[in-house]
Amino acid sequence: MNKTTISWIIAGILIAIVVFGGISVYNKLVIMEEGVNGQWANVENQYQRRSDLIPNLVATVKGYASHESETLENVIAARSRATQVNVDPEKLTPEKLQEFQAAQGQLSSALGRLLMITENYPDLKANENFRDLQVQLEGTENRISTERMRFNEASKGFNTAIRRFPNNIIASIFNFERKVYFEAEEGSNKAPEVQF
Repeated sequence: MNKTTISWIIAGILIAIVVFGGISVYNKLVIMEEGVNGQWANVENQYQRRSDLIPNLVATVKGYASHESETLENVIAARSRATQVNVDPEKLTPEKLQEFQAAQGQLSSALGRLLMITENYPDLKANENFRDLQVQLEGTENRISTERMRFNEASKGFNTAIRRFPNNIIASIFNFERKVYFEAEEGSNKAPEVQF
């Protein structure tokens, strides 16, 4: 074999290594991105579960506290707003996530007010349906928190992967973009004021 043939063989091997390496990196990024999208679906699923519990909770409270109609209407309106915010995981921008979080935060706040008024109704607190719904709601809130944490972990893994060399080259060629994170709501870093 002459030097030219050996050079072509070496060049061919190097090109094959680069091509197969690029394909491997691309496939890894696709899998990671789908993992982020799947985790987003889990987050939405838990928010939907909470949303599905609300009509039953409102109906149960309404039977005992019908004159608290403003609070009940606020919960229903907040639920309606929260379910209208749809986010495509492929186009999850910080602004869309903030809009989603704001709608869910309003719903959480309205639910908090609803649960506070129940303190004035001992018969309602003793109602088995209400207690079951309250336990389910608390469990769902825990699941939401867990799924949000898992989403952030999946986003972090993906974001780290697309920034590493040589993955960043493949990521920029195929337009893999950074994923956003759930962040604490504004003002949540301040301790609540307790007055006696």
